[in-house]
Amino acid sequence: MSPIEPIVLNAAEARALGALMEKEITTPDYYPLSVNALMNACNQRSNREPVMDLSEDDVRDALNGLQEHRLAGSARGADSRVTKYEHWLGEAFNFSRAESALLCVLLLRGAQTPGELRGRTERMHKFEEIGDVLAGLQKLMERQPPLAAVLARQPGTKEARYAHLLLGEVAPGAAGDATRNDSRSETSGAELEERVAQLESAMTELRNELTVLTEKLGSLLD
Repeated sequence: MSPIEPIVLNAAEARALGALMEKEITTPDYYPLSVNALMNACNQRSNREPVMDLSEDDVRDALNGLQEHRLAGSARGADSRVTKYEHWLGEAFNFSRAESALLCVLLLRGAQTPGELRGRTERMHKFEEIGDVLAGLQKLMERQPPLAAVLARQPGTKEARYAHLLLGEVAPGAAGDATRNDSRSETSGAELEERVAQLESAMTELRNELTVLTEKLGSLLD
């Protein structure tokens, strides 16, 4: 049997896929997403590292790329005059809820420690302890081909970081520049960071709701 070729996405495709996964779980009433709502989700200022500024054309190109990989596309059976989009990871990988939550946050925020992942996945899946996070990461790493990898521990850090592999292989230190390496500041600032992120995420969801309502109103007026 020939080996399964790994899926390699570009940055916009990875961001769009992560955003679709996130919104399916956190705002199911407004999922699947229109292109405009997905663009807003991709460009959120909270819970995103790095922050991106994708245009509508960028998002459409990303959706086309994801469809070629059979990871996302037009929502099947959606009753709407505006085309909506959904991810197809359930069909592609049959993830557990834990695997989905971990991969989603890795797609949206890059390489992270198990402690960071446990806190940032809370709205999608509650991990009772770090051991449960590590078990979920191990399942992702055991996929064929692997979907996650552990990075070499950097000097001065207490925990190793993990990264997804949907952008291709990750060099051990590749994600270090965008990640805080001081474990003390990571711990002391985590609570404040998450509170700010939750507020900003709520504002983004309100904007998405407004987008959906505007689209519905437009359909009624046509």
